[in-house]
Amino acid sequence: MQEELRPEKGWWYTRFRIKWPDNTEPSWHIDLLIAQEIIAPVLDQCGKEIFLWRFHRRAARDTEGHQFSFTFYSSSDTAKQIFNILHSSILLKKMKRSGVIIQDFYDDTAKVIAPDIKDTSDGNWSPHIRKSWPFFIMGVCQMWLTLISEISEEIHKKQKRSSLNKMQEGYRQVSETINTLWREQGCHAMLHHINAIFSYEPILVREVNLRRF
Repeated sequence: MQEELRPEKGWWYTRFRIKWPDNTEPSWHIDLLIAQEIIAPVLDQCGKEIFLWRFHRRAARDTEGHQFSFTFYSSSDTAKQIFNILHSSILLKKMKRSGVIIQDFYDDTAKVIAPDIKDTSDGNWSPHIRKSWPFFIMGVCQMWLTLISEISEEIHKKQKRSSLNKMQEGYRQVSETINTLWREQGCHAMLHHINAIFSYEPILVREVNLRRF
């Protein structure tokens, strides 16, 4: 592991800002399309050079809006290679031309600014959690990506993906299927088994209650 923590390695981000018209729900299925069709091939090609990676999904009515991020820990040379692959993605170019993706962002690889494993974890966490959490979330993202791959293969066997619109509709169905699996099985398959690993120790849950007097 010490080999992987050399100073010239660090965390790198690429972010995709997704169109989100006023008075509509976020197009969450676009996150899945990006993950499977654009990022997964990068992981296949460069995965051996990436020590840790994860996805981040968010949508809020602020300056960032609906944004899907791919974060990875590697050398700056690997980061350059990954960014070059993304820049040359035909599908990404098509999604930008169509307005589905409004903008994409890439870190400057000239300097490593987050060299430590814990550097991109929540600063409010303890140092031990900050350093170990990236391993946990990578496993979660790998499971999510595997679900996308398996379910999309089933759906796309029945449907041709000749256009971007049909591809988006296919991933809308994938998203709905995964949401159902999470709702119906996530409690036992994930939350229960995480709790079991930590010897069923209770956790502190902070609740926010709205009241009028």
